[in-house]
Amino acid sequence: MKPVIYTRGQALPGLLAQRILVLDGAMGTMIQRFKLSEVDFRGERLKDHPKDLKNNSDLLVLTRPDVVRDIHEGYLAAGADLIETNTFGASAIAQEDYGLAHLAREMNLAAAQLARAAADKFSTPDKPRFVAGALGPTPRTASISPDVNDPGARNVDFEQLRAAYHEQVVALIEGGVDLLLVETIFDTLNAKAALFAIDEVFAETGERLPVIISGTVTDASGRILSGQTVTAFWYSVRHARPLAVGLNCALGAALMRPYIQELSRVAADTFISCYPNAGLPNPMSETGFDETPEDTSRLLHEFAAEGLVNIVGGCCGTTPEHIAAIRQQVEPLPTRSLQRAPFYPEAA
Repeated sequence: MKPVIYTRGQALPGLLAQRILVLDGAMGTMIQRFKLSEVDFRGERLKDHPKDLKNNSDLLVLTRPDVVRDIHEGYLAAGADLIETNTFGASAIAQEDYGLAHLAREMNLAAAQLARAAADKFSTPDKPRFVAGALGPTPRTASISPDVNDPGARNVDFEQLRAAYHEQVVALIEGGVDLLLVETIFDTLNAKAALFAIDEVFAETGERLPVIISGTVTDASGRILSGQTVTAFWYSVRHARPLAVGLNCALGAALMRPYIQELSRVAADTFISCYPNAGLPNPMSETGFDETPEDTSRLLHEFAAEGLVNIVGGCCGTTPEHIAAIRQQVEPLPTRSLQRAPFYPEAA
């Protein structure tokens, strides 16, 4: 099999072979700290929009770009090597709930440009920074019925997902991202639509970016919501030849450990990413989650010391303080070694 030749992010395979890279933390957790109102989310442009827009975090790249910029820069200052665009829910399918599907392309373009500018501001020859174009799962699932009385019912199909992801990918690449991150996957069929759309865009544009695929184990069964084990999930997406595969969200690091161990074992020819929540939800906590930076960073230090990971970061409940502590804990430790020939070219 011929190696993948990247047109962007070419340095990433070499860096991942040398050291553990640090991903940023939660965007939503940080947005909550700003205590934004409905007026903030609407801005002048959408002041007369007929639907409520508060908590549509992706919209802030258009109405409050200063907030998103501040969050990106906070994570970069904490030492993150990679930051995600604020586009987790910026697909036309997700934005349809707010009556803003027509703004999806503009959101993705603006989000990529904001993250690109922040990453460039903090990049140095010794510590380059990278932008990951985030593709969330959408609020709909192609594999599971939304109606308990009709197992065959679906509220989205593969073609709708493909088209929405295609629009996102085109705009993210145009905005300057270095890699693409298909994340928080609870339904592998949704992820396959995203991966199909990515391949389409690569063929159409001639671009070839690194891709990271990150699933979500939803409970102690060790399965994603659509029923696959971690091993089955990997074999379902392996054809995409990702730069890295991993897990994020749903669980804190302590509960995620056996599934990262399993993934590290079966995905021997690609890098492993892991960005857990800050423990389990607790509405009484300031961030909505219990783990302090010391807690989360200690657990990820253990993962790194065990040789399980190449990329670490944080999901829900994590902050720049968590990312700074994680970076400090993993910096002295070696990165996970690949056990088989990788999909991508070795660094020159």
